[in-house]
Amino acid sequence: MTTLLRIEKKDGIATVYLNRPEKRNAMSFALLRELVSTAQKIKKDRSIRCVILTGEAHVFSAGIDLADLNSPKNTAYAAWELLKPGQSLFQKAFLIWQELPVPVIAAIEGFCFGAGMQLALAADIRIAHPDTQLSIMESRWGLVPDMGLTRSIKGIIGLDLAKELTLTARIFDGNYAKEIGLVTHLDNAPLAKAQLIAQEMLQRSPDALMAAKRVLDAMQHAPQKSLRLEKIWQLKLLLGKNSQIARKKDKNPEMQFLPRQYK
Repeated sequence: MTTLLRIEKKDGIATVYLNRPEKRNAMSFALLRELVSTAQKIKKDRSIRCVILTGEAHVFSAGIDLADLNSPKNTAYAAWELLKPGQSLFQKAFLIWQELPVPVIAAIEGFCFGAGMQLALAADIRIAHPDTQLSIMESRWGLVPDMGLTRSIKGIIGLDLAKELTLTARIFDGNYAKEIGLVTHLDNAPLAKAQLIAQEMLQRSPDALMAAKRVLDAMQHAPQKSLRLEKIWQLKLLLGKNSQIARKKDKNPEMQFLPRQYK
């Protein structure tokens, strides 16, 4: 049985491929559930120090699978997910990547529409091919983005531009996405560029990477806590073994970091 996500793990980097190439990696309900379960496994695996999200066949994702969404069984399931308290499956499948204790890089090619865009926005860094076609597409189908967009897009672009792109469902290319700050880098080989950045990160303490991600995310989403978190995480790092290794590593590059100490 073909899995809807294909995972390659090498030297501390987990590359997660959306694996529905025949559907341009459109998001089915089963794929959403697999995104959650995969992220949960990665969170527990302290040998993983960086994640790259990408798609098979040089396509990130064409968005939600409308045929799957429109089936009567899934329509009833979706209604329950939207009515129940807390995060819905649609929100959790994307925001869980933002919450991982490791850096997440999205390598984007082909199409990045709707749900695909919301997954890319949950990454810490986005690298797109200049010819990538992107869109916050939900209004085209009479829907509103409901997969955590209100949190994941905050601070990336201005509210007025976020409204314009959401209300028009306009399709734009990677060059425009870079111009407005929606993607971090443009590259003709996004996956290779993501791997280079991941390799840079592997030279740093895995605990320092996690702490920096937590503090910087708090700056955006919980500013009243960010200064206190700086102090808390700095104290934890100073007491940790990887911080000691980092301070010796400049003179002894062959030294290896220990698995991540903190959750």
